Amino acid sequence: MNSSWFNIVQIVLSITLVLVILLQQKGAGVGGIFGGSSNIYSTKRGVDKVLFYVTIIISCLFFGLSLARLFF
Repeated sequence: MNSSWFNIVQIVLSITLVLVILLQQKGAGVGGIFGGSSNIYSTKRGVDKVLFYVTIIISCLFFGLSLARLFF
């Protein structure tokens, strides 16, 4: 496979992964930075659940593409 194809796809996947991760951080708050936690268990619903699964899929694709690039 062409190396430039790997580069383009990997750049697109990395930018998409960063954006999806940043979209998930809406409920973190400043307290988590300094070690504070709310100790409230909440389930993922709706968009949060979709973003969670999309993050897993994109990260697996990125990792797989990175491994494939080592061999091709």
